[in-house]
Amino acid sequence: MRKLITFFLLMIAGNILSAQNMQQLIDAKAKAILPKVIEWRRNIHQNPELGNREFKTMELIAAHLKKLGLDVKTNVAKTGVVAILKGGKPGPVVALRADIDALPIKERTDVPYKSNVIAEYLGAQVPVMHACGHDTHVAILMGTAEVLVSMQKDIPGTVKFIFQPAEEGSPGTEEGGAALMVKEGVMENPKVDAIFGLHISSGLEVGKIKYKSGAFMASSDWFSIKVKGKGAHGSAPWLGIDPIMVSTQIITGLQTIVSRSEDLTKAPVVITVGKFQGGVRENIIPEEVTFSGTIRTLDGAMQKDVWEKIRRVATNIAEANGATAEVTIETKTLVTYNTPDLVSMMIPSLQTAAGKENATEGIWTTGAEDFSFFGEKAPAFFFNLGGMPKGGQPTGHHTPDFFIDDSQLDIGVKAFCNLVFDYGKLKK
Repeated sequence: MRKLITFFLLMIAGNILSAQNMQQLIDAKAKAILPKVIEWRRNIHQNPELGNREFKTMELIAAHLKKLGLDVKTNVAKTGVVAILKGGKPGPVVALRADIDALPIKERTDVPYKSNVIAEYLGAQVPVMHACGHDTHVAILMGTAEVLVSMQKDIPGTVKFIFQPAEEGSPGTEEGGAALMVKEGVMENPKVDAIFGLHISSGLEVGKIKYKSGAFMASSDWFSIKVKGKGAHGSAPWLGIDPIMVSTQIITGLQTIVSRSEDLTKAPVVITVGKFQGGVRENIIPEEVTFSGTIRTLDGAMQKDVWEKIRRVATNIAEANGATAEVTIETKTLVTYNTPDLVSMMIPSLQTAAGKENATEGIWTTGAEDFSFFGEKAPAFFFNLGGMPKGGQPTGHHTPDFFIDDSQLDIGVKAFCNLVFDYGKLKK
């Protein structure tokens, strides 16, 4: 009996040692590849491309993955890349996702790899910048792919690398992004058992990870309201129906939905008007005005309720003034929902990557992510990786001054590798 107990203890010790060795190997490989990850990131940052136009970025990613010997598909959802790595041991299919597109913003940061790119967007020439950190996501996943290929024989299951275009939205009426990838079957053949993604944060100190179980990021809907009145001379407004005045009343009314109509103890709601078009001259009351904006909710039922209230507020205020209002609402993303069981299972993987004290639960955010569409097809876990310099000040995403400290992107590589190995072992 004593020999049997000793045998089992030796087996357990061997497994623990093997796990420790595996983690040490991941850490060492992630640290070794960090210079390449930084180089890739800065190259992509200096050569940004807008959604559905990421042709050179696609070529860079595909060339690297093919060099690693992976099964690679390009032009997925227009300019996306998908690659398959089959591990040496049986196990589940794990997907890792990075978004690859930039934004029509002129960079104002003073870095050697600053973007000076100009591109066409909706018929206009615009400056282009990686103002949300997608360049870091691409570089991290490229690095992760290289590390995992070097450990292929030990991987339990299959890894699907998803490089997604147009997360910020497609130009005009084009299809794109995660929704189109899902439509084209990216979560099938082989069918994905779990998907993981990360987003760099300029407001979270470098070296840290934040996550949240359940609703993590808001849904994003875009609305447009066209108010039709009656034109008149600016000196005689009583002869017309002023759509500008009616529109301002509607905009004020929309904010009462947030402040007086929704239960904000349940989840936050945001309604923002970001665009207003109407009128051609100071002394002419126009016949119609159009304004548009975004709706953010963190609860599906509240999302539908807000839609109906926007329609009711707009049409009733317009009617009370003798005008009419046409409301259109388009869903851009769903609520990014982290599957609670998956989060609970994989928290140790993130804590190992960043240190237990550096990987902690945060709160939800009213920012949005089309990663949410992948979460409709498989259990999903999306988390934030710190990119703010230690002791520094946060710079806003989607702004000319957006800046990321890329000195610890290896934590992202370690996190992804840990998730692949740990999930595979737990689900084999």
